[in-house]
Amino acid sequence: SMKRFITYIMLLLAPFGFAQTPETSQQQKIRTAKRLAKKFLRQEGIPGMAISVSQNGELIWSEGFGYSQLQPETKIQPDSTQFRIASISKSITAFALAKMAEDKTINLDESIYTYLPDYPKQSYDFTVRQLGGNIAGIRHYKDNEFSLNKKMTITEGLDLFKNDSLLFEPATQFNYTSLGYVLLSEVMQKAAEVPFEDYVRERVLTPLNMQNTTVDASDVIIPKRTLFYRSTFTKKPIVTVPVANEFKVAGGGFLSTSEDIVKFGNEIINPTIITKEALSEVVTSQKLKNGNITGYGIGFSVETTKKGTPKYYHTGGGVGASTILMVFPAEGIVITVLANLSAAPVQKFGEELETIFVDDVTINDQQP
Repeated sequence: SMKRFITYIMLLLAPFGFAQTPETSQQQKIRTAKRLAKKFLRQEGIPGMAISVSQNGELIWSEGFGYSQLQPETKIQPDSTQFRIASISKSITAFALAKMAEDKTINLDESIYTYLPDYPKQSYDFTVRQLGGNIAGIRHYKDNEFSLNKKMTITEGLDLFKNDSLLFEPATQFNYTSLGYVLLSEVMQKAAEVPFEDYVRERVLTPLNMQNTTVDASDVIIPKRTLFYRSTFTKKPIVTVPVANEFKVAGGGFLSTSEDIVKFGNEIINPTIITKEALSEVVTSQKLKNGNITGYGIGFSVETTKKGTPKYYHTGGGVGASTILMVFPAEGIVITVLANLSAAPVQKFGEELETIFVDDVTINDQQP
């Protein structure tokens, strides 16, 4: 009879029914995070965003939201859409510097004048380490320097600030400065006797297989590069002003994908091309003369999670760029968010993702 037939079919299907396991906690986390991401995009009027999260070296979530350009609509691909990473560039620069220090090409505690004897004399001497830690007293951008659209070399970029006096005696204050990183990159290329971007490409990007990470060239068509937007008071994004980032590549001039940045984050957790000792130089917070720690190493903010485990991160804000990289070595987690809108509150959003992915993760036993 029909009834028997239906019972038979149901018995046949039963094993499949029972095999459907409830959603894993990881799937639940991703679902929650995805909902938050869509809300963040909508609320902030962000044209496009890429999010990549890895655990123990494996991508667990990597997704594009919105568009790399609105006309014609082009979807974000987290493995290939290139965003301005803005100040996450400082973390890449710091890694390259750690590599130079490991190779004895540079001494972090040496005066910068050892490498740049012709740099204008200041009232104080300062070291490579202090420069990288934002405690040397170099000023940050002023006026329109942030959005200068004049293609300059690193050396030419020094002219913006090299004759200005230091803001304070080195190691007495912390003053975040992207111009300090222009100077740092000049010190590095003089010490290595190789152009800064070549050194970074050959010694960092290529060995880590970061094939989509490159200098944001202002006069070249880069097919996978997003358009860059700013918000209007109606939250309708419009294409922002052109900018030439070449001279400030070290502090904020690289393009990358969220997946490349996660590869980089994983190298910070489990280094393969650098020793842990060399790396510790940049992920250890610096101290001022009065003993206060700054919460910044070189190119990494150094803090702790709610659990007291280490958190290394950097945010970035550029012309048409809002970014964050967060590295949690004890939990083995890396989180990267890249967006193509100026001044979006990614740090707050990053902290929401941290709550979802990191707060209840058990600590990795393999980690030292």
